[in-house]
Amino acid sequence: MDASQEKVADPTLAEMGENLKEAVKMLEDSRRITEEENGKKLLSGDIPGPLPDRGEDMVNILQLVQNLMHGDEDEEPQDARIRSLGELGHIALLGHSLGAYISTLDKEKLRKLTTRILSDTTLWLCRIFRYENGCAYFHEDEREGLAKICRLAIHSHYEDFVVDGFNVLYNKKPVIYLSAAARPGLGQYLCNQLGLPFPCLSRVPCNTMFGSQHQMDVALLEKLIKDDIERGKLPLLLVANAGTAAVGHTDKIGRLKELCEQHGIWLHVEGVNLATLALGYVSSSVLAATKCDSLTLTPGPWLGLPAVPAVTLYKHDDPALTLVAGLTSNKPADKLRALPLWLSLQYLGLDVTVNRIKHACKLSQRLQEGLKKVNHIKILVEEELSPPVVVFRFLPEPPGSDPVPNAVPAPNMAPSTVSRERHSCDALNRWLGEQLKQLVPESGLTIIDLEVEGVCLKFSPLMTAAALRTQGDDVDQLVSCIQSQLPVLTCTLRLREEFKQAVAGTAGLLHVDDPNWPGIGVVRYEHATDDKNSLKLDPEGEKIHAGLLKKLNELESDLTFKIGPEYKSMKSCIYIGMASDDTDVSELVETIAVTAREIEENSRLLENMTEVVRKGIQEAQVQLQKANEERLLEEGVLRQIPVVGSVLNWFSPVQPSQKGRTFNLTAGSLESTEHTYVYKVQGTGVTPPQTPSGTRTKQRLPGQKPFKRSLRSSDALSETSSVSHTEDLEKVELGPEQRAPEANSPEQHPGAPTPQDAKRTGAFQNRVQGSEDDRPQGEEPESLR
Repeated sequence: MDASQEKVADPTLAEMGENLKEAVKMLEDSRRITEEENGKKLLSGDIPGPLPDRGEDMVNILQLVQNLMHGDEDEEPQDARIRSLGELGHIALLGHSLGAYISTLDKEKLRKLTTRILSDTTLWLCRIFRYENGCAYFHEDEREGLAKICRLAIHSHYEDFVVDGFNVLYNKKPVIYLSAAARPGLGQYLCNQLGLPFPCLSRVPCNTMFGSQHQMDVALLEKLIKDDIERGKLPLLLVANAGTAAVGHTDKIGRLKELCEQHGIWLHVEGVNLATLALGYVSSSVLAATKCDSLTLTPGPWLGLPAVPAVTLYKHDDPALTLVAGLTSNKPADKLRALPLWLSLQYLGLDVTVNRIKHACKLSQRLQEGLKKVNHIKILVEEELSPPVVVFRFLPEPPGSDPVPNAVPAPNMAPSTVSRERHSCDALNRWLGEQLKQLVPESGLTIIDLEVEGVCLKFSPLMTAAALRTQGDDVDQLVSCIQSQLPVLTCTLRLREEFKQAVAGTAGLLHVDDPNWPGIGVVRYEHATDDKNSLKLDPEGEKIHAGLLKKLNELESDLTFKIGPEYKSMKSCIYIGMASDDTDVSELVETIAVTAREIEENSRLLENMTEVVRKGIQEAQVQLQKANEERLLEEGVLRQIPVVGSVLNWFSPVQPSQKGRTFNLTAGSLESTEHTYVYKVQGTGVTPPQTPSGTRTKQRLPGQKPFKRSLRSSDALSETSSVSHTEDLEKVELGPEQRAPEANSPEQHPGAPTPQDAKRTGAFQNRVQGSEDDRPQGEEPESLR
């Protein structure tokens, strides 16, 4: 670092780099603070307060920023990204600091520097992504570049727009064509930025009969364009996708380009697949994007660069129109937006830039090849040889055996059944995605919900691999985790019907059909006062189900139990999670029924005891009052006077009788304490009733968890029992002296009598018996006299 400081002539730049590195290091090390230090943090750190009178030290200010960044943050992936900035992240962040510093230079130096930075970055990007003779616009929001391009298209088609404004658009309304698979909210954003009404947007449906369901229908687009021209509208701009936001499908950009040239429409392309333009081999559909009018790139996620702007490359010869549209600017601050990317590209170099994109594509291809060997998994994107995005979904049946379930309902299947199965499969895929995200967080797997296919899992390493540092081993681990979770999914599907029948055959339980739950089922206990036809709040039922959930979780089984639903307008239920193949459904249902019944009976017993205690207290108060009145009549009124009563008691003492009362909680009655004072023993009273218990008495093997079938088969058990019975017969036939000691026999235990001891004991008994026979009749032995 000292050598690098000597090379930098400007000491301010060297100091800025050192300060930035120290600040970032302090923020990155914030997660290493011990728990004791975390406990010492002030709770009022997030509460706004007045500006301090005296200035704070830089260390204290960074400490405040650190606390605000990580005080209430529990997301591990975000923490990992903050810690993994590294030297490249410091370079990108340094660009923002340098931009502020460069803006303080004089105008001439500032103009030369910004022009060089902008021209270099534009040239590098155009050469890397094969977009010849293009201009670049750098922007923070990915959609901002498209909005500027729409302004440029409006100014290009409407010459009098600067003078007449909206009147020109009113006479001939512009039309912007968007794919039905475009990112959500893009059309609304464009209308808000351009001040256009929503009818100016035309959504082009995707192919439904032939081709991909996420590709724009070119024939239908051509028909829409002709209809708009006949109605006096002006087709203005078409937004195509080189990798849709959902599944990464690429439109037929070559045919779209021909159609746009025919009708004079501006063609703009965006999508993650544009990153493959930097590779040696590019598919023909993506390569056609290099001939379009403009395209938007996002090199930050592709290369793992933090705080790097997006870039819109375009081709236009009129600098006046680009200036009016906002694509070019004379402000130095606008030109300095390219500074972080300018520094980062130089730090990476061309080889590393291309290799990072190539590595992400190889990860997608590796996952696709691995998933093809896994049953019950269907890949949605297969038309590309090396797809940058892999979208897959779990199916109850293997993809080769049956068609995709719920995609085309059977003629004899009711719509409600189709919807229930669709929601059930979506719930299983959502559960699978959550499990994989926890098991392999480096994969960057996301869960998406498609309109036709349903819930799917998406792997897009171009957007996540550089930041998460995903490697090939992570992809292999992801495939192995999917294979390990498939038995759980298939077993859960198989046990659902068995669980439903078991609940239906058990008194007091009701099966609740919730297709959005991925477990084996949902059950509700119907207590005695439960109104089955009412969905109102049930306090007693909620209390029983809360106790039932606690009891089930205390069993420490492999199953997960939750209480629901979250909406208070419905009654409480017990949600049972995913199950394995050795789950004993009958024992599970019986345990739920018996445990719920015990909780209900204990609750009623407690309520009855409370009422009995209350009545007993009232009766005791009445009897105590009667006892006081009897004592007053027995002793007389004079003895109640303080002075006179003491004199009378001295001359004629009164022997008070112990007439106490005790309350028997078991019998629920008052009893006299005379027995206790007379016999000095407290009576046991009535034997309390036994706690209600179930009929389940299943014997478990050592280490066997609840709700698990025994590992031994019935044949093994019968063989074991026959062997033990044979050994018992042999022990009966052989005497204790003829039988050899066994390894686990009681004779081997310390302190147990040995066979020699047994012999001596038998001889002693014989001598005693003989002596007893020899003595005269009626005479007792000496030992008993």
